[in-house]
Amino acid sequence: MWVNGKKAIRARDVEDFDDMFRIRSLDKAKETIYVPAKAVKKIVNAKYAEMVLHEMWCVANLRIKSIKIAGDSAAVTFQQPESHIHFMHPWPSPMVTPDGHNSAFYLTNAKELLDSEGEWYLDARASKIYYIPRKGENMSKAEVVVPAVETLLKVEGTPDNPVKDVTFEGITFSYATWMRPSISGHAPLQAGMYMTEAYKLRPKMDRQNGDHKLDNQGWVGRPAAAVSLDCAENVSFTRCVFEHNASTGLDYNTYIKGGTVDRCTFRDMGGNGILAGTFSPEAHEAHLPYDPSDRRIICTGLNITNNLVTDVANEDWGCVGIGAGFVKDIKICYNEINEVSYTGISMGWGWNQQVCSMSNNLVKGNLIYHYAKHMYDTAGIYTLGSQPHSFIEENVVRDIYSPSYAHDPNHWFYLYTDEGSSYITVRNNWTPSEKYLKNANGPGNTWENNGPAVADSIKANAGIKAE
Repeated sequence: MWVNGKKAIRARDVEDFDDMFRIRSLDKAKETIYVPAKAVKKIVNAKYAEMVLHEMWCVANLRIKSIKIAGDSAAVTFQQPESHIHFMHPWPSPMVTPDGHNSAFYLTNAKELLDSEGEWYLDARASKIYYIPRKGENMSKAEVVVPAVETLLKVEGTPDNPVKDVTFEGITFSYATWMRPSISGHAPLQAGMYMTEAYKLRPKMDRQNGDHKLDNQGWVGRPAAAVSLDCAENVSFTRCVFEHNASTGLDYNTYIKGGTVDRCTFRDMGGNGILAGTFSPEAHEAHLPYDPSDRRIICTGLNITNNLVTDVANEDWGCVGIGAGFVKDIKICYNEINEVSYTGISMGWGWNQQVCSMSNNLVKGNLIYHYAKHMYDTAGIYTLGSQPHSFIEENVVRDIYSPSYAHDPNHWFYLYTDEGSSYITVRNNWTPSEKYLKNANGPGNTWENNGPAVADSIKANAGIKAE
């Protein structure tokens, strides 16, 4: 809901996220989380309340089924299917730590929580919206937008007859909603990709080619997008605005060839700014390499350049500024990305080092700052999987947030090559220090001349290029 172009706040129990309560413990077998009783007293009788739970690099949206108070604690259970998925998968997971960094949470979707200016609550069964106006708002004259659809534009051909040679120029795409959390819950694996099934492996699974043993499996679905494309060739967006959308802004999914996203603005996104490429088909386990016999499925030759991506992932905190899954010959260059809840640019998917469908990707000249507003285990630029002949170069990454509720206050990085990252060259990137992570990488990576000593000319050249 937006009032006079300003996003209203879905009623919640805290105004400042630094004031969030933390869980006390959890019982995975009973699918129960124990929290302070005072945290949930207001909503004991609320029928449709939800918990938004901070879990390392994702947040889970869990519809509350029951609350049972005993003394100063309360046992909270959740609706299906998200409860089963949430408690079966080990990563990401609610944190209970010896040093006081237990997972934080906030509560929402209950009329009982409506107590501050700018907050709203929808009673869907009574077809009523409640709203407390901000100071100076005259509701008899206000422009109020309550979105009713998740996708504003869908571009879709067929693999053999794709939509071709279309350019959208100077168009604003605004006010798309995101319904999944209140309908089915939302338990994501990473970058907003929600799990449809998941479980822990006992014993761990041996994997080939040097990958470490696997302790979990998961299958994912894809979040809604204001504009989505499938089976499209040379379909481009130039000087468009994607603003005030509750999930992903622009999504190039499967059977994508060519196309450009240039000089667009992505602002006030609940989820990802831009997505490119599949992040595993729904029937494909997320940790497996993906190399389809029909290579047309892979997003190939897309250019994402000179875009401003700001204030994104403000609902689903585990989303990213620009996310690319299984992609080939993609260029993400000279974008400015800031005010992001998690990672600036995420490139790759699969958590393994086997050569598959990803190669020849370029991340160059981007300016990334004010990221990780809410989530850690993060970086300005992050990679997964084997990507031969790919380059991350001449980017500037600086100025990370320090949320008090991060699960590990030191587990953040400027550059981060995660599991299976292979055959990637990382060079000439300016960062204030060499705070990088190379986690379970494969072979063939090259790191050259990164850090504060990189030439000032590279630092000055990052970001949106002048026309």
